[in-house]
Amino acid sequence: PESKDEGEKNITKRVNANDPVAMTHLGVLRYFEGDYDGAFRYQNLAANLGDSGGHFQLSCLYRKGHGVEKDRKKEVYHLEQAAIGGHPNAR
Repeated sequence: PESKDEGEKNITKRVNANDPVAMTHLGVLRYFEGDYDGAFRYQNLAANLGDSGGHFQLSCLYRKGHGVEKDRKKEVYHLEQAAIGGHPNAR
């Protein structure tokens, strides 16, 4: 992509095609924009499709309480799912 808008348009196209990796990526973009609700929405979609990155990012959101209430049980659940899925930072 030649611009940020073009890159985001490409990611959105992949999200609409149910690409969980794109969902995780878009969730991370939303997080760094300060849109924690949007970050949660996309990470949750990715995790529901079995993406280990989505599970890992959800564990971080639950640990920090960004976009959700802090919840240690959900944090650990998503961290375990990420580890089972082979996410390198969750191991």
